[in-house]
Amino acid sequence: MALIESVPNVSEGCDPAVIEAVADAFAGRGRVLDIHSDPEHHRSVYTIVAEEGELAAVLFAGIARAAELIDLREHVGIHPRIGAADVVPIVPLVAGQMPRAREVALELGERVGDELGLPVFLYGESADGVRPAFFRKGGPAMLQRRIDHGELQPSFGPMTLDPRAGGVLIGARPLLIAFNIELRTGGLEDAQAIADAVRASSGGMPGVQALGLLLPSSGVVQVSINVIDTEQAPLADVVARVREVAADRGVEVGRSELVGLLPEGAVADPALLGLEALTDVHVLERRLAEGTRTED
Repeated sequence: MALIESVPNVSEGCDPAVIEAVADAFAGRGRVLDIHSDPEHHRSVYTIVAEEGELAAVLFAGIARAAELIDLREHVGIHPRIGAADVVPIVPLVAGQMPRAREVALELGERVGDELGLPVFLYGESADGVRPAFFRKGGPAMLQRRIDHGELQPSFGPMTLDPRAGGVLIGARPLLIAFNIELRTGGLEDAQAIADAVRASSGGMPGVQALGLLLPSSGVVQVSINVIDTEQAPLADVVARVREVAADRGVEVGRSELVGLLPEGAVADPALLGLEALTDVHVLERRLAEGTRTED
């Protein structure tokens, strides 16, 4: 039976014990290939693979553990979120696997709604291409108001977000690359302008999502990027465009950060990507081949 990938984003990036407990729950019947935790975003991104018939159970276990251990009422982080287990994408690894990924998303969503009592919102290929940002705008409080006003409703589960654990976004989607680029000079306005220039929704590069963020503890300014179409927007081209726009504004670009794993087809000279190194542990296909776990 073929493997399917999932990249759950969990709203905990500071407490190693919670991060590890959630990882252990995911690892019970799956393989955790990578964990990327960020205390500024207060978020951990897990890269998981499991057989098609096992993935829903693997993800359910991790979602349940996150809901048990994380209290959003005490959560402070710069990344938008609506839940403890905020977003759980189901990602095909081979051609023709998207229909099965959609089935897994539905199976998981129904179980989370019924057994955990959490509102589940479908997105991506499971919901006509709707993106997580549609649900996250304004945060959990705004999402609840939109539900109450009849603007939208959960696909599964109750009509009220859980006070502690919020809700869960679940959907099938193609593979994407999450990538952050720091600015050595300039400020938040510069990062936001650069993000606006590269983001598809504002006339930038097709297949690119981007935000300009200020990391409050360190004061670092960052352009946070999701490449959602790696064919239309090769990662090296996206990084080059960020550097070009920054230079036009008189801003120096700093280091880059890969969040999760990189597909083989996006591998490039680390210098072109702004990375110090790019080794086998950073590449999805090579991690699948060895099947062990690393932590950032």
